[in-house]
Amino acid sequence: MSFGSLNSSLATKDSEIQSAPTDTVSELRFSPKANYLAGSSWDNQTRIWEVASNGQSIPKAAIQHEAPVLCVDWAPDGSKVFSGGCDKAGRLLDLATGQSAQVAAHDAPIRSCRFIEGPGNSPLVVTGSWDKTMKFWDLRSQTPAHTYQLPDRCYVMDSYGPMLVVGTADRNLLIFSNSNLAAPFKTMPSPLKFQTRSLACMPTAVPTDMGFCLGTIEGRIQIQYIEDNKTPARSFSFKCHRKETEVYAVNSISFHPVYGTFASCGSDGTMNFWDGNSKQRLKGFNSVGAPITASAFNGDGSIFAYSIGYDWSKGYEQHKQGSKVAICLHSVNPMDVKPKPPAAKPTKRY
Repeated sequence: MSFGSLNSSLATKDSEIQSAPTDTVSELRFSPKANYLAGSSWDNQTRIWEVASNGQSIPKAAIQHEAPVLCVDWAPDGSKVFSGGCDKAGRLLDLATGQSAQVAAHDAPIRSCRFIEGPGNSPLVVTGSWDKTMKFWDLRSQTPAHTYQLPDRCYVMDSYGPMLVVGTADRNLLIFSNSNLAAPFKTMPSPLKFQTRSLACMPTAVPTDMGFCLGTIEGRIQIQYIEDNKTPARSFSFKCHRKETEVYAVNSISFHPVYGTFASCGSDGTMNFWDGNSKQRLKGFNSVGAPITASAFNGDGSIFAYSIGYDWSKGYEQHKQGSKVAICLHSVNPMDVKPKPPAAKPTKRY
């Protein structure tokens, strides 16, 4: 299916982050407690900036890796940043001291990471790797508290509340509850036919409304509810990030923390704001001229950060040395992200 659409526009007033990475940004995450933005990059660094309401940014700290960095996340209290990457190491930065140290390791690159609340409300870091394992780390210990064998390489991971969702190669999906991290409570194949590129959990604590969005390399998004026993089913997919016969990957999906609407960003260089409940596109933006590789809303949803750079979707041969890399900050108009009632259906004539 396709969403109803509104006119597209170009985000011409967006400001660029100062001291941006020199290579592709792999992930963006805002602190849950303040306007601090963390970005992991292929230039072997994870950087942290303080972002002002006027769009100005100040570099604050960095984590140095020995190879491209693929993922980053914040501790729930905003005091620490964890990142992992192709050096097979997970590193933790304490913002108060400015010190970073290796706290996790895998036998292959760490593709995804998330802070979660484990059993007994203990904070854990979860890492998913191309070594086909997922490890749960109590940061007070040098060894993982638990290791779970995945069916294939980890490609994507996200969490919200008690739910943790992992997507692997060969289109596998595993859904965990923090009440029992020893094994997933649900496994399923992706409802979409092509490789998973992006994933984001819905920001809700209502059990019957919990779910996630999947984006694939063929310009399609799946809205998937965990418990979908209603008739007709609430889960559905729709096409996006396409241009006539050309199809582009959905590189990033980010939920608005207040309204529950979401943004998608693609290899076509466009971003869109969507309302999944009413099945409408709320706002579309014209292409920025290069792929958008990552995105994130800040804690109150007033700022939307997105990164521009080569996303490797066309292979190494198409990579141009010196091509633009940027992280941009978009001031969010509430009218662009507020849910809207379903579009009126045509009156049936007899």
